[in-house]
Amino acid sequence: MGKITSSREQLTPDPRFGSLLASKFINCLMVDGKKSIAQKVFYGAMDISIAQKVFYGAMDIVASKINDVEPIEVFNRAIENCKPSVEVRSKRVGGAAYQVPMQVNRNRQQSLGIRWMMQAVREKKGRATHEKLAEEILAAYKREGAAVTKRDNVHRMADANKAFAHFAW
Repeated sequence: MGKITSSREQLTPDPRFGSLLASKFINCLMVDGKKSIAQKVFYGAMDISIAQKVFYGAMDIVASKINDVEPIEVFNRAIENCKPSVEVRSKRVGGAAYQVPMQVNRNRQQSLGIRWMMQAVREKKGRATHEKLAEEILAAYKREGAAVTKRDNVHRMADANKAFAHFAW
């Protein structure tokens, strides 16, 4: 088991949206303890890109469906779309290692969703981080993008290995 920290109890909602998930995301986005910069990047993504793309530029989605959605709702749905429900874990049984599909705990689902979103944003190159983040959040909201692809691959792996599910004890 990993080290248990009290970060969940100490987490305070973010100042703008009052969301614990946004606060957690900002903390994960933070590099070298520079929280104000992480907040600028996150809120920049929420403002310029999500607000503009969702309210003005997202004509490829049914406009009526999306016009009344708050940016934080788009963010929440995007993270929700990145969360895996099952994953494969390695189990050694009699000298052989099997990829055993297992249910994912709620906290781990959230952590993985955030981690994959971060990874997708950091792998993109050539633009400001808030633009890349906004693009990835919007893509995840539409069930597209690298983070959702990663989740789908994990689900596919679990499905392919469900013959070994009886090793999950």
